[in-house]
Amino acid sequence: MNDTPTPRFTLPPLPAVLLAIVSVQAGAAIAKGLFPVLGPAATTSLRIGLSALILLVTVRPRLGQLQAAQWRVVAPYGLALGTMNFLFYESLARIPLGLAVTLEFIGPLSLALVGARRWFDFVWVVLAAAGIALIAPWSGQGIDLLGMGLALAAGGLWAVYIVLGQRTAAALPGPVAVAVGMLFAALPVLPFGVASGGLLALTPYLLLLAGLLALFSSVLPFSLEMQALRTMPTRTFSILMSLEPVAAAVSGWLLLGEKLTLAQWLAVLFIVVASAGATLTTSRPQPAHGGE
Repeated sequence: MNDTPTPRFTLPPLPAVLLAIVSVQAGAAIAKGLFPVLGPAATTSLRIGLSALILLVTVRPRLGQLQAAQWRVVAPYGLALGTMNFLFYESLARIPLGLAVTLEFIGPLSLALVGARRWFDFVWVVLAAAGIALIAPWSGQGIDLLGMGLALAAGGLWAVYIVLGQRTAAALPGPVAVAVGMLFAALPVLPFGVASGGLLALTPYLLLLAGLLALFSSVLPFSLEMQALRTMPTRTFSILMSLEPVAAAVSGWLLLGEKLTLAQWLAVLFIVVASAGATLTTSRPQPAHGGE
């Protein structure tokens, strides 16, 4: 297998992670701008398909040298990645970016709290539950319930993706795992993208935007995160990833004009604090970007 070339220019780990977070949110804003023309299914297909092409060209994995055991772990990893992204984009078409990311984050947070034994760990459970209660539209109005359900389902798949990703990372080098995984990620998404008819609306301009989406949402953040993880402790990285819901809410406000209520901002804050606290006090690390 081919090793990834060492980049000529590298950022210090902290700026690299923060830039990765900003990049993902910029990509989500681009995706939401494409939904009215292409729809979420076609947008997801383009993001994953173009990301797979870019990663295959840059990483150049030797597919013929992969062993059967490696295929068996990378295939479900990729399928989970693709389905997770599809569900997240479907939710993003219905609810604000900040709420979608916050709800999705409940998946990895729940995984981080699995096996919690100390009483203090349950403080994070209570905070997360309070955040969910603040987001929930108890009146049945104001927020799309299907969108919320899709975001939660994407979060559940994010937890599955973490477990499968750990197994895949043990079997394959990180860049190779992501590049090959992206090929499988396209399989559950492409049929919906084709069936939606959105791909027929492609123009050179929209294709350019889709390329930027793939760059900002997948290629750049994955590269920056792998670069940062060479020297940054995993726990520190996980705590920084806990800022994702806040970054998403701010991005939705600045780039998309999406406003959250005070209760929704408090929900974001509670879940971020719960996520950071769980990272500090439990042994199970949290992951890099999921469905975004």
